Amino acid sequence: MDVVLLFPGQGSQKPGMGKDLVEAFPAAADVFERADRALGVPLSRLCFDGPAEELTLTQNAQPALLAHGAAAWAATRDVIGANVVAAAGHSLGEFTAYHAAEALSLDDALRVVRRRGELMYEAGVTRPGAMAAILGDTNRPLEAICADATREAGLVVPANYNAPGQTVVSGEEAGVERAIVLAKDAGAKRGVRLNVSGAFHSPLMERASAGLGQALAASRFDEPHFAVYANATAEPVLGAERAKTLLLDQLTQPVRWTDVVRAMAARFPNALYLEMGPGSVLSGLVRKIAPELRTATCGTAAEVGQIRGQVAV
Repeated sequence: MDVVLLFPGQGSQKPGMGKDLVEAFPAAADVFERADRALGVPLSRLCFDGPAEELTLTQNAQPALLAHGAAAWAATRDVIGANVVAAAGHSLGEFTAYHAAEALSLDDALRVVRRRGELMYEAGVTRPGAMAAILGDTNRPLEAICADATREAGLVVPANYNAPGQTVVSGEEAGVERAIVLAKDAGAKRGVRLNVSGAFHSPLMERASAGLGQALAASRFDEPHFAVYANATAEPVLGAERAKTLLLDQLTQPVRWTDVVRAMAARFPNALYLEMGPGSVLSGLVRKIAPELRTATCGTAAEVGQIRGQVAV
């Protein structure tokens, strides 16, 4: 059976993440030990014990999620590795996908995303912004709503096309608040502000691009062993230089998750879509976008054991 790997992004982190994996699988324990050494901080302790407020900080959440996804992959790779045909990750998760595809070593991937988190946090402090989830369908395009809100109040753009009826907008606070009002006027059920430290995936993140480019340039980036579908364009990527370009673009451009899932579903309609990391956010989005696809989660020791036990996979 073909397998497509899915790696979650920021927001899926929670204290206790990865602890049972480490206790059950030496390969997972090795990942967290290497993460602590690579970053020079007790990342594993933060993942296992929290506190949640510290774990949620952008510069901590991003390497924590990468480490958990890498640990789940390490604990299953010997069983399912030959069956993996593609991967994708939501925002930060795209970096984890490139690690799984052997384009980035674990140490390099951790250092890059730690720096990415720092840069995004700094950009949010320098140019404060906000994000909000717009839930429900609107009777006119959200792009038009954001354009009106930008003219009337402040810069705001679509940031995450997560699923039909679920889009996140990002930008200056006044623009985001105005977009919520206009979206409700256009039929949206709700607009929910997100607890984030900046206007991610918007032009307000532009000042983070140079630093992330330097971090990527300082890392060894090889050709991925299987296609990674890019957030920015929903295209399958098999070249290292193209991958780096699109990872930079991702900072200021929307995550086109709906298009990513549809592209993979068209190419791999019979694959198992396996979410590697804490929670089941991406599996839920996949079911909304392409309900015909088969999904499973693989973030706990029990889930890893179940996947390992499926000889057919």
